[in-house]
Amino acid sequence: MFGFYVGQRLFVLSYALLYVAQFSQAFYLPGVAPQDYARDDIVNLKVNKLSSTKTQLPYDYYSLPYCRPDPIVNSAENLGEVLRGDRIENSLYQIEIRLDEQCKVVCKIDGITPSQAKDFRSKIDDEYRVNMILDNLPVGMVKIREENGKPVKTYERGFPVGFKAAIEEGGEQKPFLHNHLRFTILYHKDIETDLARVVGFEVEPFSVKHEYEAPWDPVKPSLETCHPGRMQYVTHGLAPQMVAEGEEIIFTYDVIFKMSNIRWASRWDTYLLMMDDQIHWFSIVNSLMIVLFLSGMVAMIMLRTLHRDISKYNQLETADEAQEETGWKLVHGDAFRPPSQSGALTVYLGTGVQLLGMTVVTLLFAVLGFLSPANRGGLMTAMLLLFALMGLFAGYFSARLFKMFQGVDWKSNTLNVAFLFPSIVFVIFFGLNLLIWGQKSSGAVPFGTLFALFFLWFGISVPLVFIGSYFGFKKPALEDPVRTNKIPRQIPEQAWYMHPLFSILVGGILPFGAVFIELFFILTSMWLHQFYYLFGFLFIVFAILVVTCAEITIVLCYFQLCSEDYHWWWRSFLTSGASSIYLFAYSSFYFFTKLDITRPVSGILYFGYMFIASLGFFLMTGTIGFYACFLFVRTIYAAVKID
Repeated sequence: MFGFYVGQRLFVLSYALLYVAQFSQAFYLPGVAPQDYARDDIVNLKVNKLSSTKTQLPYDYYSLPYCRPDPIVNSAENLGEVLRGDRIENSLYQIEIRLDEQCKVVCKIDGITPSQAKDFRSKIDDEYRVNMILDNLPVGMVKIREENGKPVKTYERGFPVGFKAAIEEGGEQKPFLHNHLRFTILYHKDIETDLARVVGFEVEPFSVKHEYEAPWDPVKPSLETCHPGRMQYVTHGLAPQMVAEGEEIIFTYDVIFKMSNIRWASRWDTYLLMMDDQIHWFSIVNSLMIVLFLSGMVAMIMLRTLHRDISKYNQLETADEAQEETGWKLVHGDAFRPPSQSGALTVYLGTGVQLLGMTVVTLLFAVLGFLSPANRGGLMTAMLLLFALMGLFAGYFSARLFKMFQGVDWKSNTLNVAFLFPSIVFVIFFGLNLLIWGQKSSGAVPFGTLFALFFLWFGISVPLVFIGSYFGFKKPALEDPVRTNKIPRQIPEQAWYMHPLFSILVGGILPFGAVFIELFFILTSMWLHQFYYLFGFLFIVFAILVVTCAEITIVLCYFQLCSEDYHWWWRSFLTSGASSIYLFAYSSFYFFTKLDITRPVSGILYFGYMFIASLGFFLMTGTIGFYACFLFVRTIYAAVKID
């Protein structure tokens, strides 16, 4: 009955989350309120980083010799934006609301230098894309795909810096630059006020070798390749702009406004439309059904078997009859013997509680819509801040266990909780940052941001860990439900399938199986620069993960105790934590099969970040398994009558 109860509750939670996710679109979130524009209002188009899925190294827009404003002004950035490598700056592109413009000249570069030509060529070779922003909407290239026989419009983020093509058939491929942009801006008009809201920002890039009559007039330039007065427009049939030393390049753009029925609250829908969504939904539901079925079966078996064991043991009348019993009941005098390296276990569990709390609260905020993609870097900022704040619970839970294990030096234990995991992450992060800095990428975190991270760590997280640890150690220690024998019981020889390494590796399969389908979409979002916003289903998958980690650990812990092996403390932590091994292995498989990364630095970057993610996953899932097993063991031994 317990399994069906869990399954029923999870289904109710699923529908509730989907309802909340839909309802959350009905109100405007703080910081992303709509902006109304009157006719002829001037809007400055902003430029963002250059990004590539081949290198994973973002670069500043003005690292290439594009037309520069004077001065270049950085927009306000949050911590998450900086860590993502976003560098949002002003540009010379100016747009007047609801005013179509043709062949507007941005600037002319008289002749690119060898180094500039090399920069353009390298970015084109690495398939870099230019990102721009208008009214907080990222620019996108329109891609039409069919769904159930109907065309569906989706966006591909940014546009390529250029492309490579052969001038003659079979000849050498030359690099060409996209120097003409055709912006299509979708707007929704209020009938009563005649004000407009931007609901779409599309671009079509062109490469064209512009021609003009000499001399060049910088005030009122007139081009022969495109002229609005003569109804001449840029097409893909014109001679393209080659990238070569000494080439003269003229940057131009068109602006087309189109009225749209899309309302402002729904303007992100096209950006968030994920590819293969039918496969995605089916896979999630399929995973949900399989894991819930397994969990229900496991729970029923466990409850029936335990109920029979406890009833039978409590009905035994004599000590001789009790001596004849075997299994978990025999090791009651050793089941709560403190484990070896108990201090290290409490440190890992404290950090696991910290990560678990951060994940739960972040997902709740995301489901409610507070971490909208319109708020760039919001997710990263929220995770860092919540991790620092959850230090309070890390210190408390670690200290409670440390005292139960009869630990004395709680201050030393607290220091380990506060510094061990963050130190590992910081060392890896700093090493990767040096590599990125060596590549002169905008993804390198500046020292001002490093100072902010240190403040979060030393100014917020560490003091909260000590406060939580103080109150946790101050409380009386948890009392064991049974007395522990003075002399440890000898553990009989175990069957091969109960070997710690084998059972731990087997135990990690099921939790990983609950999340690996969703993991594919998360990795695609991270490394192929796609939007991810299915937080409702992600929360459901996370709930499945928690239930699966708890139940598989309880089952294996029960089998371990039945074979009279009472060393369950570390085993329970490592059983569900072993799912991180499969996570890292899957991320390696994803790297070699789905990504086209060739640079060594980019590969090191990928595996460095995935190691951090896997380590965090190990601590979090291990903590879930440990506390599930801890409560289970305390419950079953408290239910047994022992003289």
